[in-house]
Amino acid sequence: MSLPDLTTARLALRGLQPGDATAMFRLVNDYSVAGNLARVPFPYREAMARDWIGSTHDQAARGEGFHLAITMGDQLIGCIGLTTNRANPGEAELGYWLGRKFWGQGYAREATRALLEWGFGTLGLDRVVASALTDNLGSQAVLRACGFAQTGQGVQEFMSRNRVMDVLTFEMAKPREMAPARTLPMLLVVACAIVDGDGRVLLAQRPPGKALAGMWEFPGGKLNPGETPEAALIRELKEELDIDVTAACLAPLSFASHAYESFHLLMPLFVCRRWRGTMRAVEGQALAWVRPNRMAEYPMPPADRPLVAMLQEML
Repeated sequence: MSLPDLTTARLALRGLQPGDATAMFRLVNDYSVAGNLARVPFPYREAMARDWIGSTHDQAARGEGFHLAITMGDQLIGCIGLTTNRANPGEAELGYWLGRKFWGQGYAREATRALLEWGFGTLGLDRVVASALTDNLGSQAVLRACGFAQTGQGVQEFMSRNRVMDVLTFEMAKPREMAPARTLPMLLVVACAIVDGDGRVLLAQRPPGKALAGMWEFPGGKLNPGETPEAALIRELKEELDIDVTAACLAPLSFASHAYESFHLLMPLFVCRRWRGTMRAVEGQALAWVRPNRMAEYPMPPADRPLVAMLQEML
């Protein structure tokens, strides 16, 4: 059987190609990624990626496994696959991974839902199983959001860690009818990474009484009706920090797209190195100037965390 080509709102899932080997090596040869994968050694070498890619088409031809690249535009961001159970052809095991900088943006859920729909509809699967490390809360959340139920706890040998690890086991039976993905209202906010002359980034702590209180985030806020992101950020920085910036001082860097429980957040991130005025916490929030390599020490909302890697690369 041939590998499918699947598309979602933001992603394309396709068969792996030899040209994907270098990107796969760079993404997987990261212990934060490989350490969560049972069948991947660490360090991971590019030759391993080439060999694995070559094997995926043979596995599909034998009906043993269907492993796909997760791509966004022309960029490989991860992989996902179903490995069939030889003793029970109606059962398959789900596995997936994403490069670290693509975590927390809903891509795993999006890719998983597409592959499950294909697996249940085209492969004729009756049941899909999966597992996740007991401390891998992100993967557990993905599985539950996609309809998996926890069935127990076990142990599994992890090549990347050279030892047996505790895992939670999950399963999902074929739905009578695949439910459409829940549509969440879109919330557009804008954020700014303010960088001082020493290369430090300003973080603000969410005060008590607000959602995600105690988390550290980039200054910014919601757009008013009719506002551009730049105009909203100029207003928010004045209201929050009592500083004046102009649109010419705001350079777009990246954006975050994250599904929270009741809304989907879209957040452009700008960088600002020049402003006028003396900065102060107008709303009583705590402020901290943080070196880029120390930002991981500050707990941040899920939407903000993936932007840290982008900043670290820039700074």
